[in-house]
Amino acid sequence: MVPLPTPDAIAGTTIAFSFILLGNAITQSFMGVPALLVDFPPHTSPDHPRAARLLGRQWPVFWQVGNVFFRPISTLGIIGYGYTAFSAWRYASAMAANNGWHTALIPAHHGQVERGNWKVWGVCAVCHLVTVVHSAVNMQPLNAKLEGLSGIEDKKSDAGGKVVGKGGVDVGLAEWYARRWIKLNLVRALMPLVAGSLGLWQILGAKEAVVKGVVA
Repeated sequence: MVPLPTPDAIAGTTIAFSFILLGNAITQSFMGVPALLVDFPPHTSPDHPRAARLLGRQWPVFWQVGNVFFRPISTLGIIGYGYTAFSAWRYASAMAANNGWHTALIPAHHGQVERGNWKVWGVCAVCHLVTVVHSAVNMQPLNAKLEGLSGIEDKKSDAGGKVVGKGGVDVGLAEWYARRWIKLNLVRALMPLVAGSLGLWQILGAKEAVVKGVVA
């Protein structure tokens, strides 16, 4: 029977996930998307619809990679930090039990996770949950608008004379959509940064503590 990974191994892997997500968000917000907007023509320029269409065709590269690769990592982060928080809580409960009935739950060799504060690990899990919810609620609608720019036709417009794309997307706001996406994506950099930093602090600095008079 293959032994299950230790809480320390799960915590270390999940911390790595956090910093992978951080690096991805930094790359997107400060390098990838800004590069797509270099020399982007103003909405009054006759070249604007063509540039907006190109942006819409390029956007699925960001969107698809995010859906296929980074969304599962964010979700695994919730699970990993949640399990780590549970492991730390279980150990603290065992050490606090006066009658010793929790003793069987204590690992033979206590790792850094068991010596850490389960509440901090819980905060890490919440950070990843915020990332997933923020992506679904705030980022996905913008992704749809940006991808909709790919459906522009040179002379297609609505009744008000605005050039529109797939789903009625206002092409004149193409650059605004992208810059808005950059700003909202900073949340997806901040949350993994907080989670990963707190996780490192716990796993590198956790020490044995006295719980209800019982030394761990």
